[in-house]
Amino acid sequence: MVAAAAAQAFVDSHRDEATTELFGITELCREFGITLRALRFYEDKGLLAPRRINGARVYTRRDRARLALILRAKAIGSPLSEIKRYLDLYGDQGQGRAQQLSFAIERTDNEIAELEKKRAHIDETLAELRVINASARAQLQARQRADANT
Repeated sequence: MVAAAAAQAFVDSHRDEATTELFGITELCREFGITLRALRFYEDKGLLAPRRINGARVYTRRDRARLALILRAKAIGSPLSEIKRYLDLYGDQGQGRAQQLSFAIERTDNEIAELEKKRAHIDETLAELRVINASARAQLQARQRADANT
């Protein structure tokens, strides 16, 4: 359950609302391993809305959390339109929190089921490969013994 603990720590690290910590565009790009262009693309699509201080983009902890959610959702195959729908449910004051949670539950249930299917397929394939491997080894050993006896 190390993975579950790491996942919980990641989620918890984005929940500290009391901080006024700000992040620059380069800092976020480096932290999340994305390009400046990708971050600006998410802004253009309305997924992020950084503040501007003296003309420079600055991101709040909330923006950072939204970026983490965007990237996680993309990693499981969610289209940007669905990600935006999910983020828009939240609102500035927590409006739609129940809807957002229901959406998250539905989406993660679907992804869990899909990954479990893939894992079952991988397990079946591994079992088949192990049988083929064992058979090939036995055949090779039999041939080597026969060659040694001749």
